[in-house]
Amino acid sequence: MLDSSFVGILLIVVIAIIVLSVFLSFFPVMLWISALASGVRISILTLVAMRLRRVTPARIVNPLIKAHKAGLGLSINQLESHYLAGGNVDRVVNALIAAQRANIPLEFERAAAIDLAGRDVLQAVQMSVNPRVIETPVVAAVAKDGIEVKVKARVTVRANIDRLVGGAGEETIIARVGEGIVTTVGSSNSHKDVLENPDLISRTVLNKGLDAGTAFEILSIDIADVDVGKNIGAFLQTEQAEADKRIAQAKAEERRAMAVAQEQEMKARVVEMRARVVESESEVPLAMAEALRGGKIGVLDYMNLKNIEADTNMRSSIGKPDESSTTKDDE
Repeated sequence: MLDSSFVGILLIVVIAIIVLSVFLSFFPVMLWISALASGVRISILTLVAMRLRRVTPARIVNPLIKAHKAGLGLSINQLESHYLAGGNVDRVVNALIAAQRANIPLEFERAAAIDLAGRDVLQAVQMSVNPRVIETPVVAAVAKDGIEVKVKARVTVRANIDRLVGGAGEETIIARVGEGIVTTVGSSNSHKDVLENPDLISRTVLNKGLDAGTAFEILSIDIADVDVGKNIGAFLQTEQAEADKRIAQAKAEERRAMAVAQEQEMKARVVEMRARVVESESEVPLAMAEALRGGKIGVLDYMNLKNIEADTNMRSSIGKPDESSTTKDDE
């Protein structure tokens, strides 16, 4: 009998704990008491309605308590609508409190818009109070004398809250500063001018208004390091000379090939002319025979012509060097 009553009491306690847990899950009494103790008037039914709208009450009530203590005058509907839109309510409230402490005009609607745009509104407020230093990578530029100059700069920026929505980020600032460095160094007559006055770069770049259309305001541009690089002008001249050399060699080779082709053509023409001579010489005996038959020359004349031809061949053979003797002399 005792065991059954003990089990009944234990069962009642378990059921009570379950019912209490379910009740507290839908009725956050402790959160409601904390809000009342902090001076925030909110009904328990409002917290239950948040549960039904799948809103975590603690993520709304706790920031609302902070905003009330800071005197921001925010309503629960503003925070809940921002939460349902996918924003970070606690970060927005913290940003509003930080802006109020720093005397920076910032309304809830603008802070919520900045947060929904994907930017860290609290970090933006902190950057407005404490400027941030952005270090650019090494930017290589060439002066007019052909010497390469490597420059590294530090850009001090402050967040511009009015341009956070739709404004460009840090990458744009770095790109514009790099472009300004290249332009300034490229317009210098000598790399020595850049080395002697590195502040010339910062002044020229700063006067270009590089922060236009960005979410930042450039406060200063400081040159952190300036180094001398390669002699790009001499390198380019060497490359140009090498290219001119290859072009000249190609043209010379073209002329040589044309000369060889012309030589071969002349040889072919010589062979052709010799063939014509041989052809003409082959017609001489025919002409002689025709002249003998026609009685234009006599036999005696023909014999004299042959004697003269034989005498000419003999003289030519005597005038030529002996090939056998030449060969022996060479040996």
